[in-house]
Amino acid sequence: MKDGAPGMTPEQEEEARRLEAGRLLFARPVNFFFAAQKLEGLPPASAPEVAFCGRSNVGKSSLINAIAGQNALARVSHTPGRTRQLNFFAAGEGTEHPLTIVDMPGYGFAQASKAVKADWQGLMFDYLRGRPTLRRVFLLMDARIETKDGDRAAMDLLGEAAVPFQIVLTKSDDAKPASRLLKRQQEMAEIVRKRVAAHPVVLTTSAAKGTGMPELRAALADIAASG
Repeated sequence: MKDGAPGMTPEQEEEARRLEAGRLLFARPVNFFFAAQKLEGLPPASAPEVAFCGRSNVGKSSLINAIAGQNALARVSHTPGRTRQLNFFAAGEGTEHPLTIVDMPGYGFAQASKAVKADWQGLMFDYLRGRPTLRRVFLLMDARIETKDGDRAAMDLLGEAAVPFQIVLTKSDDAKPASRLLKRQQEMAEIVRKRVAAHPVVLTTSAAKGTGMPELRAALADIAASG
């Protein structure tokens, strides 16, 4: 991409640059390299890290596969062993700005704050609170359904752990009619205005259709470049 493309404003040029950086970050294969079930078993902290979390049925594995452009990087299943550990993936290996992606266990179908805390109070919360390279958590929310108590409790825990988080709406292709998706986006915008730890930009995605993937990759590239 050439700088100063004819007819582009500086803002458009910057956005084009971000999108291209995101594309380049995931032009190489993303590789699984570590799984941890205990805090002392975490891999050494090196590259900037981002973590993806959400309810067990929010489409997290499908989204990670779509970001990476790989069909089976993260297993789309509810196998008990995998959902109880942190899975680490390396993106941009061999480039100037690599990134580590962490797949966190889903926090299930908890309807109350106490239930979510019980599920995350061990390895999950300790990881969020103590990982020096963790730059942001992407909190996945289903675009088709209302925010659950468990989702709000997860946001509370992220705030308690002092971890910045960004909301990503998933399965937007199934949020019909269009007015339902718009209402959901407006709800998320209202939520982030009230949460100190929340990133102001809510991303809308569909792993099935590829919606929002360039923008999400660009956000990840921004974090990788920040060091």
